[in-house]
This record gives sequence, structure tokens and C-alpha cells, in this order.
Amino acid sequence: MNRTRIVRWLRVILPLAALAILSTLFLLSRKPGSEPALPYTETEPGEVASGQRITAPEYAGVTDDGAAISLSAARAIPAGDTTTDAQGLRLTWRARDGLSADLAAPEAAMGEGRVTLSGGVRMTTSSGWILTAPEFRADTAESRIEAPSAVRGKAPFGDLSAGAMTLTREGGADDHVLNFTDGVRLLYQP
Repeated sequence: MNRTRIVRWLRVILPLAALAILSTLFLLSRKPGSEPALPYTETEPGEVASGQRITAPEYAGVTDDGAAISLSAARAIPAGDTTTDAQGLRLTWRARDGLSADLAAPEAAMGEGRVTLSGGVRMTTSSGWILTAPEFRADTAESRIEAPSAVRGKAPFGDLSAGAMTLTREGGADDHVLNFTDGVRLLYQP
């Protein structure tokens, strides 16, 4: 008998409790418009339809001498038959000898086996170098990164500035060398 009474009461109480929970769920929910809006493009539909572009492209490859290169960008726009312009680019370069370099640039152009990063580029190496230059060029066929104009940076042993810089394999060895030229200035900090 007790069991029958309990079951009868539960048949009434449980649905009422479920209704109470559901009603508080709807009463206490957020008001319409309080959720973040969907991210729509700011550009005109005509601009999007007329031009080609790639959002978040990625590229990975290996040079002839075994260095791994990976590129990622915020977006890329074909600029011609053999070139592409990119924005928000990150280049990661890892050599077989263990040296790695990470480069970040707001703009880049890619084509003919070369990536040209521009607009104020920052390069950080695994050996502790932090370098900035207006432009860096990375060769996708061989292990070579160069800055053809003014380079500034921090070395593990001080501050440095130079007219140009090249990171490449020296001779037939597997070791890579940073070579600074054109008026090198070093402020040594022991």
C-alpha cells in the first residue's frame, strides 16, 4: 500500500517539477540580441564576387637540402600567373641541423621559388637571435633566408645592426651560418 501511494504522488510531482524547470529555463534565458552577432564580411558582395582570394591558406614543403618550410597566412590573393600576395603571413623554417627560424610579417609576395616578406618583418631563431628588417626573402628551393636591407636585432651576446643579412649553409657542411654585411655594428653585452 505504501508503495502505491508513493507512485501516485510521484506521477503528479515529477511532471510538475519538470514544468517548473522548463518554465524557469525560458524565463531566465537571455533576451534576443544579447548573443554575439554572426561574423559577416565588411566588404561589398560585388567585391567578393569579382576577385579571387583564399582565406587562411597553408603551404608546407621541403627544400632540396632537407629544410622544412611551412607558410600560413590570414588571406592570399593571386597577383598574376606565377605570383600571389598574402597578408598576415607566418613562415616557419626548420633545417636538418636543428636550427629553426620563425618569421612573421603583415604582407608577403610568393612566386618563382621565393617568398618575400615585407612591411616590417620579425625573425626569431632557435639559437636566440631576434631580428627585424623591412624585408626578408626565403628561398623555397634551398636553405636560404636573406634580408637585403637594414637589419636590427638582439643576439645572445648583445645588440646588432647591419646593412644586410644572409642565413645559409656554409660550404658543404650541414651547419647554417648567419652572415651580416654592409656596416655591421655590435654592442657586446657579456
